[in-house]
Amino acid sequence: MNYTKRKQENQRLRGHQLLTQELRLALPPMYAGEAQGLAAPALVKFFLPMTKWYSFASEFDGADTFFGLVAGDYIEYGYFSLSELEVARNRWGLPVERDCYYKPQPLRVIEKELRRIGVYQ
Repeated sequence: MNYTKRKQENQRLRGHQLLTQELRLALPPMYAGEAQGLAAPALVKFFLPMTKWYSFASEFDGADTFFGLVAGDYIEYGYFSLSELEVARNRWGLPVERDCYYKPQPLRVIEKELRRIGVYQ
């Protein structure tokens, strides 16, 4: 299945856009939060259902690349892409979703909470 078809099928399965125009405009541009460090808020949370994979976006380049916290096998800060999120699926075929009920929090708070619940060392 090519990229465009996979992206369309995943959007149909999830029932919502991963990144709305409102969120695109709300996310600060790349490097805007450098002075804040880990106090910079993550405005968007993406997750892969039935897994422990989460991506929290605090900055966006306006096209495809986010900066934020990614928690999978371990927790790390770095870059991840919208295009990869749009086509990724878990082992049961479910696509990445955006947590529509997520309330923005500082990156530091998110990391601390993920470690507190014991999923990550």
